[in-house]
Amino acid sequence: MGTEPRDDAADHEGGGAPEQFARLCAAVTARLPFGLSRVVPSTFVGFAAINGSTFAADLLILTVLHSHWRAPYAVAVGVGYAVAFALSFVLNRVLNFRSHDPVGRQTLVYLGVVAVNLAILIAVSSGLEAVGVQYQVARVAAGACEGLFMYCAMRWVVFRGTEERARAGYRLRG
Repeated sequence: MGTEPRDDAADHEGGGAPEQFARLCAAVTARLPFGLSRVVPSTFVGFAAINGSTFAADLLILTVLHSHWRAPYAVAVGVGYAVAFALSFVLNRVLNFRSHDPVGRQTLVYLGVVAVNLAILIAVSSGLEAVGVQYQVARVAAGACEGLFMYCAMRWVVFRGTEERARAGYRLRG
């Protein structure tokens, strides 16, 4: 009746969502063409999947706020991004980087990364929109730059070392 105790051992034995997500990302990475499987880490594939989804949510919020509710462009970009970044942090922490480090420290570091990224994002997208680029196209162009910056920051700053620990644990179990 839904009151059975949860078996957390599944996460440690390869049956939990984080391990399944890691296996899926590794399988996709192994099938990348042109030798990319040798240089693209599976966490990049996971990041692309997660952040592609959160970016879609970001664009939906931007469109509703700016086109339908007539919110100023910079406000609409900021609100959409705030929702997307929170979802991205949680999903990347749990599924992609499988971090068990203290969430408080990672959250503070992530907020610093997001602050820098948001300033760059608003400047680039608003600049493009101001020179006549359609606002959704401007947001997508700024988003491409943002994605690369955010992956690097998450991998090497926010969740540093968690990928290596997860891979070592996977090898021990595998």
